[in-house]
Amino acid sequence: MNQSDLSIANAILGIDTLWGGDVLCPSGTGRFIADSWFSDEPLPVTYTHPTAARLRAAGGVTGKDKTAVSDYFREMGTEIIRSMDAVNMEARRVGGLRGAFLENLNICLTTMWELATETTGKGNRVPYERSVKASTGHPPEPSQPERKRERVKELLSRAGCHVSGTTGLLDAIDQWRHDRFIPMASVRTLGAAVIARMNELCEKNLVPHLPGELVRVPRANIEFLPIKEAWFSGSMNYVGRARNSDGTPKYEATYEINASLHISVPEFEHLVSHEVVPGHVTTFAYLQNLYVRGVVGFEATILTMNTRAATLFEGIANNAILIAHGVTEVDQLPDEDLQIGVLLALLQDDAKNQSSYLIWHENMPKEKVASILRQDYLVTEERADKLSGAWGQHPLLGRMYLPAYRSGTEKVAALRRQYLPDQALPLLYGAGGLVDCDTIEVACRQAVHAGQTVA
Repeated sequence: MNQSDLSIANAILGIDTLWGGDVLCPSGTGRFIADSWFSDEPLPVTYTHPTAARLRAAGGVTGKDKTAVSDYFREMGTEIIRSMDAVNMEARRVGGLRGAFLENLNICLTTMWELATETTGKGNRVPYERSVKASTGHPPEPSQPERKRERVKELLSRAGCHVSGTTGLLDAIDQWRHDRFIPMASVRTLGAAVIARMNELCEKNLVPHLPGELVRVPRANIEFLPIKEAWFSGSMNYVGRARNSDGTPKYEATYEINASLHISVPEFEHLVSHEVVPGHVTTFAYLQNLYVRGVVGFEATILTMNTRAATLFEGIANNAILIAHGVTEVDQLPDEDLQIGVLLALLQDDAKNQSSYLIWHENMPKEKVASILRQDYLVTEERADKLSGAWGQHPLLGRMYLPAYRSGTEKVAALRRQYLPDQALPLLYGAGGLVDCDTIEVACRQAVHAGQTVA
């Protein structure tokens, strides 16, 4: 690890610690901003300092131990600021796509730092627009669910479900979901079957467009784990620290799924494609392989929420079912039940953005937000409660992460319509260097201008 890498590590894990995250925790209940640590490098001082462990145990700046917060700010605050400044200097030094990526990363880290100081009462209020622009690259805007909702209504009617008015639509969806409901006791078995199917589809529609070195990387070394009383619907925990006898990575991950989640088989297919293959697990595994081979820098080993890279990753994951099937539009999927499931999943991500907008831009109370999410975005009551509450009201997730899903989804969908698979897919998965939701467009234009493909 050189000095630049150390600064990146200290900046990211310092911000992560401020918000109560523990990158080494095997569970999503303990992780937060930093999604991975698979470099085999020693952890930096912002993680190992005695005040860091106390702050993580206390839940970070949103916890109740104000002394732990003050002690960490006093001992590590200067180091975090110095490290963020160093990341900015490195961005200017290296230039190009990597420099732009690091600059965008630092914008997001700085915003998360300011939100932490605001939360503790030691800093000014961070404008909502600044928070959203930091993580997505554009100002906040409300979601537009009408076309997806009308398409769901049309498909349900064709499936024989009686739909009359908004209430009737919700009843029809609930019945549709009930008829296709997955008991959590079967999630491992069904998960294995869906992963096998997605892998099969990827062999046909993704792998031929990728560099040969990535073809051999395991795309779905994952274990499903039902978890009770989680505040999230599911958590993909990329570990990536296990090694084969020859020292190569095993690319392992777990997926914790909320045991109270009400989900249908078609929605589960979308979930597996999103979280596993060719979504998050595949994306992280490819980046780990690219890091091991020296194609991408150290920053690829600490993949980070609330950043423009995370926005791109959510976009890849939400388009993963389309990538697997080799299509660009939901209505091109081969099964109308699957189309309904994907549309409901996309409406849920529109609901995440809308929850953020209504809470932080419109100052709307939780109960009203929950009602709108249920009625207009067709989410379950459990999801409406979580998105308007634990997620939406959070000072960081509500302002920076909830808008990322919709933004990233639309970005990746547009790129896949504009560029050929041989042009877009390798770059989305990092084969031309680590990119985010801004720099991916530059990478695609450069590749086309040069008349080259990465595959």
